[in-house]
Amino acid sequence: MDVNDKQTGTTVLVVDDVADSRYALAAVLSRAGHRVVPVATGYEALTELDIRLRKGNVPDVALIDVNLPDMSGFELCRRLKERPRMAGLPVVHCSAGAAVPRDRCQALDEGAEAYLTMPAEPEAIEAAVRAAVRAGRMRADGQAQVRRLTLLSEAIVTIQAARSLQELADAAADATARLTGSPAAVFVLDHDDKLYRGLSRDRTSVALPDEGAHRTVAGLLRRLTRAQSGVQITTVPAPLWPTGFFRPGVQHDARLALTVTQDGKAPVCLAAPTRGLRRAGPEAEALLARLAQATALAAEPLLMYQVERHVALTLQHSFLPQPHRLPELPGLDVVVRYVPASRETEIGGDFYAALRTREGVLAAVGDVVGHSLEAATVMVEIRHALRAYCVDESDPAVLAERLDRMLQHYHPDVTATVCLALVDPDTGRTRIANAGHIPPLIIRDTHSADYAKAGGPLLGLGLPHPPPTELFLEPTDRLLMVTDGLIETRGTDLEVSMEHLRAAASGSLPGPDALCDTLLACFGHEREDDIAMLALQLKN
Repeated sequence: MDVNDKQTGTTVLVVDDVADSRYALAAVLSRAGHRVVPVATGYEALTELDIRLRKGNVPDVALIDVNLPDMSGFELCRRLKERPRMAGLPVVHCSAGAAVPRDRCQALDEGAEAYLTMPAEPEAIEAAVRAAVRAGRMRADGQAQVRRLTLLSEAIVTIQAARSLQELADAAADATARLTGSPAAVFVLDHDDKLYRGLSRDRTSVALPDEGAHRTVAGLLRRLTRAQSGVQITTVPAPLWPTGFFRPGVQHDARLALTVTQDGKAPVCLAAPTRGLRRAGPEAEALLARLAQATALAAEPLLMYQVERHVALTLQHSFLPQPHRLPELPGLDVVVRYVPASRETEIGGDFYAALRTREGVLAAVGDVVGHSLEAATVMVEIRHALRAYCVDESDPAVLAERLDRMLQHYHPDVTATVCLALVDPDTGRTRIANAGHIPPLIIRDTHSADYAKAGGPLLGLGLPHPPPTELFLEPTDRLLMVTDGLIETRGTDLEVSMEHLRAAASGSLPGPDALCDTLLACFGHEREDDIAMLALQLKN
């Protein structure tokens, strides 16, 4: 049982098999304001500690007699220190026998804080207990700080690896929850006032806050971070903070760590319930400020990529003809598709073209190697150069060589792939020049499909290009040209992916539209690269 349970000091586990000694120690410690848990044996001590561990009220210190009936006090101390959740319990040994240096050394070697020779003055007992508790708390505080710093460093690594603002917000929310031990939400407001929100994983998807709540948060961020520098820690009371970001349907006062990116345009907010953050202590709040700084720094390149991607997509959409704006191409049904990559931080250089020439229609699909704004701008140059060359030249092999020379002259560090197919709508005669690209796929009405045997070096290498491959299209045949973003999958050989594409295309419904729709349905979800696709068929 507990002696003097109404006291408000520390809790001391007294382990002594002599009843009078237990009573005397309990009396001394109780008068000093401590709660006392007396037990007689090592086994009773372990059992009592297990019970209290489950209830979450472990004693602050253990006062253990060296000579116990079932095990020595040294052995009991060693067993406690071997248990991860008991290792931090401070231990003071006591003995009624004459103390020898060997016993004192063994006590300290087994992890005890002090060794008392009994009988001892009450002041000495109280001082030994206070010192042991103080040392244990300092050790626990140090270990907690190490754990928090470790969590912070791990969180920063994860945050810096984020590939998009949404990934960043999600990673920062989980890190905030681990640092504070409470639910958390993270918000990043980009240059276009789009709010990215991350919630910690312990927050269920039930009753998520609505758009109105997000608008309220966006407004708060704009007001609170106006002309701000550094990190600001502030509290927003529950009436002003929308319900449900931390727990479904529950109002909380929110403690915010607010900062902005270096240009001052993008607010970053780490939020946790005030009560939960207060329980975590002032150290957690300081670490939260550091985490907010790291999140803002990691957001800067992602915001830059976002702007760059927007510019690149604008270029692509401006210069790639949309399906409804394709030029009139007599004798051919031509269908195109363009799908940007799902990963926000990558910008591709994929392109397509369908151009009238003196000898027929030139279809082209290509891809500038790399992902950047430069790739998008080089794509525009290649497409415009191809349009210019087609004014007086139709041979696809000659066109490939001219594009190759253009890249070497103006962009010597850039390479690109391109497939060019010159189709005569009257005869079906098709000449193909392929510069490092996936060859065209010919789909027959017999539900069979084969790749044209056309190959050659990438553009930009200055290597000679072979003569064009020649074949004839039947009225029911379809010719398909794609960039590798449609099928390329990390860890899968490209030839395997090409075979999957061939099988899917051979089973598609008739017509170039149905062909493109089928392939996008099969392969076009969450791709890591842009997709350009062109399909054509002779008109009956």
